[in-house]
Order: sequence, then structure tokens, then C-alpha cells
Amino acid sequence: MIDILLFSLRNVFRKKARTLLTMAGITIGVTSVIIISCISACGTAAVNNELDSLGLSGVNICVKEGKNLPLTSDELEIISSYNDIIGATPVMASNAKFELGNESCDIISWGIDEKAQETVSLKVLYGRFFNKNDIASVSKVCMVDKAFSNEFFKSDNIVGKTININIGGIRESFKVVGVIKTGSGMLQNALSGYVPSFVYIPYTTSAEITGYSNYNQVMTKVSDDANIDQLSERIANGLNSFHGVSDGYIANNMAKQRDVLTNILSIVTIVLTAIGAISLIVAGLSIMTVMIVSVSERKREIGIKKSIGASKSAIIGEFLTEAFLISAIGSVIGVVLGLLLSYFGTGIMGMSLMIDWRAIILTVLFSIASGVVFGVYPSIKAAKLKPIVALRYE
Repeated sequence: MIDILLFSLRNVFRKKARTLLTMAGITIGVTSVIIISCISACGTAAVNNELDSLGLSGVNICVKEGKNLPLTSDELEIISSYNDIIGATPVMASNAKFELGNESCDIISWGIDEKAQETVSLKVLYGRFFNKNDIASVSKVCMVDKAFSNEFFKSDNIVGKTININIGGIRESFKVVGVIKTGSGMLQNALSGYVPSFVYIPYTTSAEITGYSNYNQVMTKVSDDANIDQLSERIANGLNSFHGVSDGYIANNMAKQRDVLTNILSIVTIVLTAIGAISLIVAGLSIMTVMIVSVSERKREIGIKKSIGASKSAIIGEFLTEAFLISAIGSVIGVVLGLLLSYFGTGIMGMSLMIDWRAIILTVLFSIASGVVFGVYPSIKAAKLKPIVALRYE
């Protein structure tokens, strides 16, 4: 077996330029599939983090449109009482304007509480998050996102500055106590020209300014093993029963909406991977072409081997080993090159490299299998050569 491997390795590099060009086809195909799988894994993780930061990972409860029902601390307490609810936070969203000198800009004011950090993925970059005292004392404090800080103040850290926000025609001054990064920031950065910047204030402050006591919605974080569909139904039924109505509250399974988006990403990844796999099949055809030429060039060698007793299986095994080596070496180079390019690519985009080892293993196996399969015909052709005919070949 070792002899066959060494002999095949010598034959593979007998025509170095031709072999390297054939391997290049395998390498390019594997590299493209590896890059697609790595970038897809990073992109999916980034999107999931972003959607988590927007509350699309649990159950969001709101009053059905047209219904005059409360959604206050009493309802929040009921929602929090369910076993599968890890955290619940009220949200009071308002369209607002940030005023700087004589200029103003549209923003969205989010009224939240000190527990929002547990429920929604809000990462504090500078300063601090809201505390209980901020909520209880209806403090005029706020947190801004990094994009807001950079856009208007050309700095990442503006903790301690005072900004003016106009909410519902009422102009108030807020002290910045924290700068946060929402999720990966990817979606917000990509849509920065279309999505207003976010400013976060205590929900009690938002209620005092706007005069509304009802929350827009309650965002929740649920346990990993929870049946979210059943939990959504239980919460809606519980609130409806508490107020003696049949259809007053809606509990939306936001995780299901997130799954729809991630499934779309998965489909796109599969399509792109399939396109990359086509290049591996084309590379397999090139292996077959090269080996057919090699059979023609080595007829006399094959005739000598058969005349001294080499069996058909030995000849087939030798040529299949050559096909295997070309595919395997090309695949290994493709994996290394694909991971390096993915590492630099994700670094440029500010993301951490995520490696899908299962996809890499399947790609390598598919590449090797296609090379070996396309090497079967030349191997059989070589094994069927008659010694007398082969020895006549010059």
C-alpha cells in the first residue's frame, strides 16, 4: 500500500505544471465554498445578534389596535409571573427630534427600564446603564448609540454631555450617562441613511413628558427550552381573562419572525454553495481529462507492469490513488486559503471569524469523491489495456 502511494505521488508530479493547474481548479472550488460558508456563518450570527438587540428573540406583548385597554405595571407583573419568562421590560417608543443649535434631526426615543439590558442585547461601551434610581426619580438622563455619538459629536464617548431632545413638542435637556452598541451594529450601520438614530431614556421620564401611562409594548426574554407559541397564547389569554375581554391583547412570537429571516439567509447560502460545488465538478472533469492523457502517455509502462503480473485491480488502484492525491492536496490547500481569506475578510468587516467545520469536512469529502469518481474511467481504461498492444506504444 505504501509503495502504491509513493509511486502514485511520484507520477502525480511527473508533469508538474499540468498537475498544479489541475490542483488549482480543485483549490479554487474549495476556497470559494469555504469562504461562502464562513462568511455565511458570520453573517447569520451578526444578524441574529442584531435581531436579538431589537427584541426579536422572545415574546412581545401589546394591546390590539383599536382596543382601549391598559398595558402598565400591573400587566407587566402578570407577564413576568410566567415560569418561562426570564425577563420583561416595558417599552415606550416616541418619534422625537435631536436639537443641536439651529439644526434638528429625527430620532427615535426609547423609554426602557433598568432591566432592559437583560431582556434586549444592549452592550454598554462607555458610562453605565440605567439604574433603579433613574427610573424611580424620573431622571432626565439618557443613553445614545455609538452611531449617534459619532454622527453628531464626532466622538465615540460623549458621556457627561447634555443634549436637547424634543419629544411631542416638549423640549428637554438630558445628560448622557452611557454610550451603547446595539447588537452587532451591522443592520443599523447598513441602513443608517434610512433608520433614525436611537436615544434611550427612562420609561418613567418618557411617560411624564408625553403624558401617556400605557406602554407601547412589553418585551420579554424566554428560557431556551420554552415552547414560545404556547407561551404566547398563554400570556395573551391570561391578560384577556384578567380584563374580561376575549381579544384585547396580542403576544407575538418574535423568534418565529427571526427564524424566517435566518432561513432566508440559509437558502441564499445553499444556493451560493451549490454554485461553488459546480466548480468542484468542473475540476473533477479536468482530473479525468488529465488522467486520460496520462494513460495514453504511460501505455508502455502499463504494458510492462501487466506483462510481469500486475493485476487489473492493482492498475486501477494506482490510478485512483493518483486521482485521490490530486483532489486531496488541492482540497487541503483550498481549505487553508479559504480560511485565511475569510479571516482577513471578516476582520475588515469588524466581525469575528466563525468556522463551520461540518461544511469544511463535507466540502473536502465532496471534492475528493468527485476527483476519485472522475478518475474511475481512466483507471478502467488503463486496466483494460492488453500487454502486447501497450508494449508496442512508443
